Amino acid sequence: MADMVENRYLSAGANRYAAAADWSEDGLVAFGSDANVCLWDPTDSRGISHILGGHTAHVRAVKFLPRDEGDKVVHLVTGGDDKQLRLWAVDSETGSAACVQTVQEHTEPINCIAAFRGAASGNAARRIFVTGGADATVRVWALEAGQITPLQTIKTTKKYMPLTIALSALEEGNGLILAVAGTTNAVQIFTASATDGTSGVDFTLQATLPGHENWIRSLDFLPEKPDQGSDVLLASASQDKYIRLWRIHQGTALSALNATGLDLSADALTPGNKIHKIMAGATKYCIMFEALLLGHEDWIYSARWCRAADGRLRLLSASADNSLSLWESDPESGIWITVARLGEISREKGATTATGSIGGFWTGLWSPSGNTVITLGRTGSWRRWDYDAADDAWKQTFAISGHTRAVTGISWSRDGVYLLSTSSDQTTRLHAEWALDAANNSWHEMSRPQIHGYDLNCISALGPSSFVSGADEKLMRVFTEPKAVARMLSRLTNTAPPSSETEAALPDAANMPVLGLSNKAVDTIPDDADLPPTDSPEQVDPATLVRTSALDTLTHPPLEESLSRHTLWPETEKLYGHGYELSCLAASHDGALIASACRASSLNHAVIRLFETRRWTELRPPLQAHTLTVARVRFSADDRFLVSVGRDRGWVVWERNREEKDGGYGYGLVQANGKGHARMILDAAWAPPPVGGGGVRVFATAGRDKLVKVWVRKAGDEGRQFELGKAITEEHPVTALDFVPEVTGEGSLLLAVGTEAGKLSVLTLRVEGGEVQVLSTLVVKKELCLPKAVMQLAWRPAREGRKGRELAIAGEDGSLRIYAFPSL
Repeated sequence: MADMVENRYLSAGANRYAAAADWSEDGLVAFGSDANVCLWDPTDSRGISHILGGHTAHVRAVKFLPRDEGDKVVHLVTGGDDKQLRLWAVDSETGSAACVQTVQEHTEPINCIAAFRGAASGNAARRIFVTGGADATVRVWALEAGQITPLQTIKTTKKYMPLTIALSALEEGNGLILAVAGTTNAVQIFTASATDGTSGVDFTLQATLPGHENWIRSLDFLPEKPDQGSDVLLASASQDKYIRLWRIHQGTALSALNATGLDLSADALTPGNKIHKIMAGATKYCIMFEALLLGHEDWIYSARWCRAADGRLRLLSASADNSLSLWESDPESGIWITVARLGEISREKGATTATGSIGGFWTGLWSPSGNTVITLGRTGSWRRWDYDAADDAWKQTFAISGHTRAVTGISWSRDGVYLLSTSSDQTTRLHAEWALDAANNSWHEMSRPQIHGYDLNCISALGPSSFVSGADEKLMRVFTEPKAVARMLSRLTNTAPPSSETEAALPDAANMPVLGLSNKAVDTIPDDADLPPTDSPEQVDPATLVRTSALDTLTHPPLEESLSRHTLWPETEKLYGHGYELSCLAASHDGALIASACRASSLNHAVIRLFETRRWTELRPPLQAHTLTVARVRFSADDRFLVSVGRDRGWVVWERNREEKDGGYGYGLVQANGKGHARMILDAAWAPPPVGGGGVRVFATAGRDKLVKVWVRKAGDEGRQFELGKAITEEHPVTALDFVPEVTGEGSLLLAVGTEAGKLSVLTLRVEGGEVQVLSTLVVKKELCLPKAVMQLAWRPAREGRKGRELAIAGEDGSLRIYAFPSL
């Protein structure tokens, strides 16, 4: 039954490490995301295809090993903060992957991996790769017969931490060259004479290349020409904002100088371009400083070579100045120049990192063909540019995005058109299904309504065009959808646009003031409107303006620039009353009430506050029954009941008052069970109400005591007491629950269960009188489960013409997933 689950959407932000991503020869991108490894084909609009779990801490380094021709399996090596080196076998046809080996030789986190495939030895091809760790060691490995074995351990002579390594072959038969650098301003060069056979390799230190003035972040080798005997070029990128190019030449220093046409006078041989002599086996080589590349204004995180189809060499550099630079050597002068600069324009960085500056680019990758580049920013989102030969220009297109920290709350819009998610990364994101055509629908982030200065903890949709969220501050904020986003969503999701009356009431767009936390409604400005000159007192930051066509002309999901600047929702209300950080909130299904709670260690703060949404006032007095933090509040589908659970191990059921009170309906205590579970209760969910409003009422609670408890109130029970109908034992603490909003055709209830270990299951329950039976359990297969706790679950509201059900899953690992259950 586990095979009945289908993956519809995977969203996860990438880890911000220069070595945490790689692009395979087959066109597959792998990148670290928290403790996961994500696989993504940039040519496929569906985004991430697989999330691989296994690591227990952040993944810092990812590298594909080149495969033999005809081999359908590609090997991927990953390492990170858990000190483990994992080998994955990736099927090049299906993209599925499995971990085949785990090795732990490093004693500190693994920072970088470099790979090289050696020549054939007998009947077996030998693949060499190297890892660098925070334990100040570089370790050499071999992949043979689908397994990795250690060959050599090199301790860095200056006791620095390797942050980058590069590996290349010298002329055939003459061995390997290894460059190592990191928390030092020099590059160490090692060589090994053996490239095949079973005798192993023995790297020895040959030279130390000075010149940089700060830590070195990236190294990359490439032969200058594909011919045998060609010189090898090394690019080194540093925090000193410069890239240095080095030439490795076979022969003497004199032959190297003659080959490059450099000045042979003694005055020309300054310390900066000193020639370093090295040996690989019995062959002599020399290393010379080739060029200094200037242009970036901040740290450079990565520099990678690519050979174009016409044989020209190109270098791609990614910098903290929010730009990518493409470098080429001028064919006449030989001077390296920037032929294209991609990314942010300096004057449009914005006033704050929230609305403008994306915190730099952390890595840049070439596609196998060299016609596409991608880069990663602070927000965890990828940006992509494709080369248009007709226009001789690089054009940006949409890529993928995701949360970079735990997803703490999710909420479907009332009609199920979009899903809202909020996270500890201080953003709220809106995800919707792009109706590309009848056969190809794919999910994407369509809007980023809220970018905050506090970690966000909870969210709930209020209606078709508004939501409320709570963060690590003492207030809640209410947001309304702007016209620009409403029109874009209608067009891209192929749903009905808002009525003219509704649209007229919506603001045009929103922006965030300097050093502010509140999104302000703004009017869009015409595309042809002239801005004041830069030296004018009225000059405004272009990043704070929203052009009329910013979203109206989009035919694809918005780019990262649009998401972070043009898709904000204006804040319409603030709701005060709590004394500490918000822990949970929920909006009633009719949108009339908001129930919320905050972190508490005393009776005074362990209360539930109700706010009515007509005048945005609090209904007093607050609901008081808990003694510690309330972890979750949930309204029943008909809003008649409210259930609350918390750290005090108890649950409380409240019932709506019959009389209207202060513009809204208040709630009164029905039943309090102070010993509902043996440990704290983390979630609760109401089953769909009985037809006609009578009959049996059911809700479920999830506890850290590894139990799911189903509570039942029998039909016609005058005492209005809920009694335990069933206790279901799980292997791990239960962290999330949600009932399908409707009863099945057979009269059963479907309950989704998520645990602290990331396990997912769907229980089919039958309630007869006060008895609860578990008819069946659908356990989601291990490959689709999470490596960390399930934070929340939410079934998508049923939609006309759609078969089966879809479940949204919020993970502590920073992933947001939507799984389809076609048979439900």
